[in-house]
Amino acid sequence: MSGEMDKPLISHCLVDSDGNLAEAPSGAPKVGILGSGDFARSLATRLVCSGFSVVVGSRNPKRVAGLFPAAAQVTFQEEAVSSPEIIFVAVFREHYSSLCGLSDQLTGKILVDVSNPTEQEHLQYRQSNAEYLASLFPNCTVVKAFNVISAWTLQSGPRDGNRQVPICSDRPEAKRAISEMVHTMGFTPMDMGSLASSREVEAMPLRLLPGWKVPTLLALVLFVCFYAYNFLRDVLQPYVQEGKNRFYKMPVSVVNTTLPCVAYVLLSLVYLPGVLAAALQLHRGTKYHRFPDWLHQWLQHRKQIGLLSFFCAALHALYSFCLPLRRSHRYELVNLAVKQVLANKSHLWIEEEVWRMEIYLSLGVLAIGTLSLLAVTSLPSIANSLNWREFSFVQSTLGFVALVLSTLHTLTYGWTRAFEESRYKFYLPPTFTLTLLVPCVVILARGLLLLPCLSRRLARIRRGWERGSAVRFMVPTNPALVEKTSHV
Repeated sequence: MSGEMDKPLISHCLVDSDGNLAEAPSGAPKVGILGSGDFARSLATRLVCSGFSVVVGSRNPKRVAGLFPAAAQVTFQEEAVSSPEIIFVAVFREHYSSLCGLSDQLTGKILVDVSNPTEQEHLQYRQSNAEYLASLFPNCTVVKAFNVISAWTLQSGPRDGNRQVPICSDRPEAKRAISEMVHTMGFTPMDMGSLASSREVEAMPLRLLPGWKVPTLLALVLFVCFYAYNFLRDVLQPYVQEGKNRFYKMPVSVVNTTLPCVAYVLLSLVYLPGVLAAALQLHRGTKYHRFPDWLHQWLQHRKQIGLLSFFCAALHALYSFCLPLRRSHRYELVNLAVKQVLANKSHLWIEEEVWRMEIYLSLGVLAIGTLSLLAVTSLPSIANSLNWREFSFVQSTLGFVALVLSTLHTLTYGWTRAFEESRYKFYLPPTFTLTLLVPCVVILARGLLLLPCLSRRLARIRRGWERGSAVRFMVPTNPALVEKTSHV
């Protein structure tokens, strides 16, 4: 196989210049690799660039020799496993049995299993790939590692999200040797315990954004509900009662009306669990009782909910900029101008509406600017540069400021519309009145928690005070005992 496909993803000189690579230890051991797939080629490239001597075992070495780095020796499997003490098994589970003929040569060696099962295989087999490999080679030490690292990461170098390498094995010496190798290759080893935890390690690549499933589903449900509600009010009601065709509003106008509702409610749901947790601690008089599972999970998903809120708010801003570009908007302006001419009105200026719109836009810009700051500080690279007090100030204090600004933005948009009978289409209240319910509850609850009688008690509880568990210390009356009493 020749041509562009046999070239590595990153040139060797670029990999050699990677600053993440630690200096290889003197007298680095020879490392063997069983397999000739994409991962094996990337692994060989990374090991060679890290200063290791690599020998690759293949059933057809002449055919695959050109795909590996020139510094790597490609030979038959029997020769590849003879001298190295550490051997990477880069083959699929169904091919493990084909290696049984090498059991005598593999005795006493460290086998590093880098394979991953499919979702079907993970559910089908109770035994992990690493445990299955260990059962086939009982005289070897099996280590599970590198299964969460992609072939691209091995060639291009570790990045923030791909730096950790979980390692598990029943032999501490083997884990120590692989951990040193992981560090030399520029990654961070993470001890996951014995080989029994390899099933959990193999399940890691199968998870697709596990922390985002519930928040994303929540955002989708809110979007569908608000979109259907706005569709009834803005599209279906004029068509049924007035015979006007407003279905052109569905792609842009209705979506733009729905997005701020979703963003606003999601932002309030970020700070609602904190209020509930504080109320529970005040009620129980201690911080040492575990929260209910639903509240605990809610607290764990606040970051994802907040980022989804910012995403919806950013889309709302983009959609709002696009509103004047619509053809329907231009027609409405022309119709308004014609009506003004027919009514012999040379000057059309409503002072109240002008001020309302100016304040409304200003508060919206401030709200989305604060949300942008919250989203940026949620990134690991930024959050790691802040101490706990700074991070807490941004996420808690400024986050609550963003919620207040969003509330004022919504109230300014509503203005007096909540009291106009014409706004209740199909006897349904305006959408903004529904979105104000949860945020106003959160703001009022946070305001109550700021009262001295509650804030001081909550601060004491969070510092370890418990109701009904105060200990009284009695000073002994005997002077001899007083001298022996410690005053520390």
